[in-house]
Amino acid sequence: MSIEARDFYRNGPNHRQAQASSFALVRRQFDFRSIEIGRWVTSTERDRAATLFHDALCDLMLILQGPEALISLRGSLALQYGSGGRPGVSAHYDPRQRSFSLAKNAGPGSIAHEWFHAFDHYIADKCFRGTPAGMFASAAWLTDAAPVPHPLNHLLMRCFNVILLQPDGDQPSELFKHSVKMDKTLGQLYYSKPEELCARAFEAFVQDAAITNHFLVKGTKASPEAEKGLYPQGEQRKRINGAFGEYFGRLGKALGREI
Repeated sequence: MSIEARDFYRNGPNHRQAQASSFALVRRQFDFRSIEIGRWVTSTERDRAATLFHDALCDLMLILQGPEALISLRGSLALQYGSGGRPGVSAHYDPRQRSFSLAKNAGPGSIAHEWFHAFDHYIADKCFRGTPAGMFASAAWLTDAAPVPHPLNHLLMRCFNVILLQPDGDQPSELFKHSVKMDKTLGQLYYSKPEELCARAFEAFVQDAAITNHFLVKGTKASPEAEKGLYPQGEQRKRINGAFGEYFGRLGKALGREI
């Protein structure tokens, strides 16, 4: 079923006074570097997707307590809808292009995950010295890259610590253990990569917020992946939510003062 024919549960404020949106409006409001629409996307699909995107990004902005510049990563992030993705992949972030792609008829619920990949990549060279161009901050942290001292960086590294390690030492967290087990079962390296662990932890943080938007995120509580422990659970989930809440709250205030 295509996006324009589906309903996505949402419980949040009215961002548009019941007016339709457009990708041109989304680009202007958030200052994305570019927005590209695939050639096979119909005008109806485009307009419906723009409205869903707009609400999702506004909801994410409220959850993170930050300005539009945070969502577009200071205008460095590009969006693609129905274009630029990978075969068989509903949503994808490309570090080389600094672009977030969403497939035309799939991918709803993936926005929070892919946005965090973009953020994790964007923030790497601001948190660590000498990181390669395609490295994520979470991966740099796990490899003991040289940190850039800053109170905000310290809070982000605390997020990584809570996600990847046990609270009482350097042993892998339960989330990490479940992810390694799944990778061994499937004969791959995916779920236990630090950038994937942290993106799924971020999804859980967003889904636990007071605002609910299933086009933005879903599946961290009731899904096959959640049942296998691939999303944070119990006390670890609470600690992660607290760490992300403190970090993005402080980051949002810092960015707000710059506007």
